[in-house]
Amino acid sequence: MTRIAFIGGGNMARSLIGGLLKTGIAASSVSVAEPRAEARQELGREFGVACYADARPAAAEAEVVLLAVKPQVMPALRAELQDVLRQHRPLLISIAAGVRIDQLERWFGALPIVRCMPNTPALIGAGATGLCANSRVSPPQRAVAQRILDAAGLTRWLEDESLMDTVTALSGSGPAYFFALVEALEDAAVAQGMPRETARALAAQTCLGAGRMLAESGEDPSELRRRVTSPNGTTQAALESFSADGLPRMVARAVAAATRRGEELAAALDDAP
Repeated sequence: MTRIAFIGGGNMARSLIGGLLKTGIAASSVSVAEPRAEARQELGREFGVACYADARPAAAEAEVVLLAVKPQVMPALRAELQDVLRQHRPLLISIAAGVRIDQLERWFGALPIVRCMPNTPALIGAGATGLCANSRVSPPQRAVAQRILDAAGLTRWLEDESLMDTVTALSGSGPAYFFALVEALEDAAVAQGMPRETARALAAQTCLGAGRMLAESGEDPSELRRRVTSPNGTTQAALESFSADGLPRMVARAVAAATRRGEELAAALDDAP
């Protein structure tokens, strides 16, 4: 495995580092730039990786540089990293939501770039990540990027970068939609008289089991839903209520709104120097 520099040592970087080390990657091949002193100390203690306060020394010898920072931090990184990246031309991987490949090329030069959108279940190795690459990424570099993100869960490549905003709206923001559903299920059961702790445990386990059935069976969700729905039974009554309230339309509007917001955030960065 090549040397990897993580720029940013937050939760997502920690999950990727931990996953890589579990696959047998040596801690000596990983460096991290993290401005917060306490976070640097924790990273060093937990993973044994080299930690730096600044991005430049962390990235200096790296063959892969992974930008694990907020989108609004990207323009500020330009001054610190531009010379290093243009000189060494590493594979640049970005997990910053909404930041397009052409923006990264403008800030950091004509590098091989992979844009990724992981989600928070990556923190427990159950993430879902969409990836796309520019034409400068070689097949071996593509494999390296996939190996890094595979350490956090499922990965899927997209050839059309415009779909990355949809990835953000679907799987990037999707865990929040799921948590909102579990909250609603829990509150509904409590309103029927069930103790909250029991309602939460049953709702969470039900969603976990249903998700596993869908992921592991490989069957269409509509078919799995049909099998659970007995004619004129309790499930049919609930699903008819969902339909009457316009659940499919609500979800479609929500995903469209999140997609538009991702496009707006990227457009705002176009004005960055």
